[in-house]
Amino acid sequence: MCLAVPGRVEQRFDDHGIPMGKLNFGGVVKEVCLAYLPEIEVGQYAIVHVGFAISRIDEQSAQETLQTFADLGMLDEQLDELQAPTSDEGA
Repeated sequence: MCLAVPGRVEQRFDDHGIPMGKLNFGGVVKEVCLAYLPEIEVGQYAIVHVGFAISRIDEQSAQETLQTFADLGMLDEQLDELQAPTSDEGA
């Protein structure tokens, strides 16, 4: 099962005109597409689903969700499913 996972925006950058970011998910940093949240800033939190930031979330809710996933032993599984699609996929 793939769930949305909250992460903290550590860095923003453009990749061929597409807003991207490096988000921290409880110590694991992954690249995420920010096209749906172009206004999000470094230090803010976003809910991420299959590599796309889809909604902003407050820090307390993000931390509680990450802790719940960790307590249930689901955090690693969810983080593995977050990888943002790359332009090389499908080629």
